[in-house]
Amino acid sequence: MTKALLLIDIQNGFCPGGNLPVTDGDAVVPVANALMASGRYTLIVASQDWHPANHGSFASQHPGKAPFEMGELSGQPQMMWPDHCVQGTSDAEFHPALDTSAIDYVQRKGQDPAVDSYSAFRDNDHSALTGLADYLRENGVSELDIMGLATDYCVKFSVLDALDMLPGVTVRFIEDGSRGIDPDGVKAAIAEMKASGAEIVSSADIIV
Repeated sequence: MTKALLLIDIQNGFCPGGNLPVTDGDAVVPVANALMASGRYTLIVASQDWHPANHGSFASQHPGKAPFEMGELSGQPQMMWPDHCVQGTSDAEFHPALDTSAIDYVQRKGQDPAVDSYSAFRDNDHSALTGLADYLRENGVSELDIMGLATDYCVKFSVLDALDMLPGVTVRFIEDGSRGIDPDGVKAAIAEMKASGAEIVSSADIIV
């Protein structure tokens, strides 16, 4: 039985001081470090937003649009974001306090400028896979715990895709290891993940 921990986008860009900061985002770092050090996991994976500078989800690429307005990307509704996690910048680096030495595999995402990629498993339009599902299957993962940033976007969609793409795998969302952008969105995201079959747990349930 292979237990895996998936850390979603624990990067400078989503923490205080970053270009798209999640309130209290850096509070997930000690939770992640404690879980990695607990010895409960055979495999530890981290996703990393890795956008080109001209990514179409950036408001800067749409004249007249401001961050956090709704717009359009490739014919689909799209939230306009501040430029964030641009490839090769400090904003895209993992938080400096995160123990990256414990991470076995990094899955980069969001590299196609024509489509956004919240999930660590595939693009938002489901046309392109990252390969993460295959990697987890090849390593015999039977239990997958997911946490990180942000609950109502990249974490939620990663959990939903894990449930969809990894049948038979137990998927758990670690609530205290995650932070979200909008409080109402967080509540809705947790309800959706639970309704779709994810277990909602805390790090205290894991580290005993």
